[in-house]
Amino acid sequence: MFNKIKQIKDMRDQSKMMKAMLDEVVIVGMGARGKVMITVNGSHETLGVKVDESLNHSEIETGVKEALNDVNSKLQVELMKKMKEMGGLDAFKNLGL
Repeated sequence: MFNKIKQIKDMRDQSKMMKAMLDEVVIVGMGARGKVMITVNGSHETLGVKVDESLNHSEIETGVKEALNDVNSKLQVELMKKMKEMGGLDAFKNLGL
């Protein structure tokens, strides 16, 4: 029973460590030729949104869509790099994930 409690504590500690590592990753996605910018971290939390005031409603909609697609694409690449640095999928298997 104590072994299970230790495993749960270890997994919780590792989860906190991974969350902290993911929070350090910051990616900016752009749309509308750089006039819309969305910033997210590795935990997929939105940190900021900037929209150039010169854009009309339709351009904002298109720019947000483009920026979201851009940031998601960049984030996916960055997270794969981080996973590889940590030992790939085998590292997650060792964590019991």
